Amino acid sequence: MSVERGAGRPWRALILPSFLALPVLALLLGLGSWQLQRLAWKNGILAELAAAQALPPAEAGPAATPWSPITATGRLRPGAEAFLGLEVRGTALGGTLVAVLDRENAPPLLVLRGWAPFEGGRIERPQGPVTLTGYARPADRRNPFAPEPDPVARRFYTFEPARIAAALGAPDALPYALVAVRPGRAAQSGFGAAPAPARAELPDPALGVPAPNNPHLGYALTWFGLAIGWAAIFALWATRRLRLPP
Repeated sequence: MSVERGAGRPWRALILPSFLALPVLALLLGLGSWQLQRLAWKNGILAELAAAQALPPAEAGPAATPWSPITATGRLRPGAEAFLGLEVRGTALGGTLVAVLDRENAPPLLVLRGWAPFEGGRIERPQGPVTLTGYARPADRRNPFAPEPDPVARRFYTFEPARIAAALGAPDALPYALVAVRPGRAAQSGFGAAPAPARAELPDPALGVPAPNNPHLGYALTWFGLAIGWAAIFALWATRRLRLPP
């Protein structure tokens, strides 16, 4: 009987380490599963973007499919401008210039014309009728960590169409915006990037619909790989521990 009790002692030595190792393994597996869920969610978003972009261009109406191609004709209202977000280009701090497009026999439409500096620069402001093409941008969800907007200074950090339109004197504007697009020019941002565009190039329109990154498969494989490595290390340690003499 004493021999049997002595032979069982190495197993008892694994109880406490197992209680410490299993939560780590569960955490790694949980993170990998979460990234797989994020992968499915991101694939759904990319599929929606692709489906919206496949639609034919349409005139901006009371409602529009988010991210779908739209066009609008009207006049840019003088003085009705605001800035959305913050972005540094070269040494200039700026944001997306938001304007109001007044249309004949139709509600006003917010237009995100592109990046422009907060101060300086020669911003092009057409006086006559213009036809703009781009895509429909829906309202953003309010981010609790985003800075508070400044309607008096017309600085906004979350795209809230109703709030921006009210600050620009266009409370009857449509509940979305037309993002002006000019293909063929890549926008750069951040310190050390190319200087702000010259006179006739401001504001600098977007290239197209933003394509979010989808790295979640790689993240999932990383977490699952760490889980496998953790399990292998623990198994190797446990095997060596059981081989020790009682």
